Amino acid sequence: MSFDAQTVQMLAVGTLETLYMIFASAVMAYVIGLPLGVILVVTDKDGIRPMPVVNQILGFIINILRSIPFIILLIMILPITRAIAGTTIGVNATVVPLVASAAPYIARMIESALKEVDAGVIEAAKSMGASTWQIIYKVLLPESVPVNLMGAAITVTTILGYTAMTGFTGGGGLGGIAVNYGYYRYETVIMLVSVVLLIVIVQIIQAAGVKLSRKCDKRIR
Repeated sequence: MSFDAQTVQMLAVGTLETLYMIFASAVMAYVIGLPLGVILVVTDKDGIRPMPVVNQILGFIINILRSIPFIILLIMILPITRAIAGTTIGVNATVVPLVASAAPYIARMIESALKEVDAGVIEAAKSMGASTWQIIYKVLLPESVPVNLMGAAITVTTILGYTAMTGFTGGGGLGGIAVNYGYYRYETVIMLVSVVLLIVIVQIIQAAGVKLSRKCDKRIR
């Protein structure tokens, strides 16, 4: 088929919808996942404030949520999606399951990044009388910024992959275009263009994540 103005406009709108779903869900997922990751590290047996029971219960819940395939989670929480977004289709509705799926993943990414912080730096902060909150905000989080930026890039590209799956449930964006036109209507060209646009977005995000991570890494000067 030929690419007329209407097709180009549709792809442009689909790209904007995809970017909206990615970054809106990523921000909300980090609001939830970041404190969960911090709690996992702080309450670990070797953490600042060991709380084995809290750590095990939270870790168990996060592991369960991470184990559910996204497409199944998407269907499971349809009532919650409808209650929050007022609908189960469209880009706004898609953000709800994206957040639910990404938040536990982010919690583990944050936990992994914080555990890479040099234990000597934490001990030095303790010896100077720093409180738990001071250690978290002035030591753990700042020291883990480079790793967290790389993790953020990986997380965003993972969310991008999930947005493509939502095309089968009326999620919109490039995934919706690929499904509705490329799959159901056999318009292969539109599907391929949608895939290329998704690949370009992934490459840009990954490149930005690597660049920011290197810029913030104090070991690289």
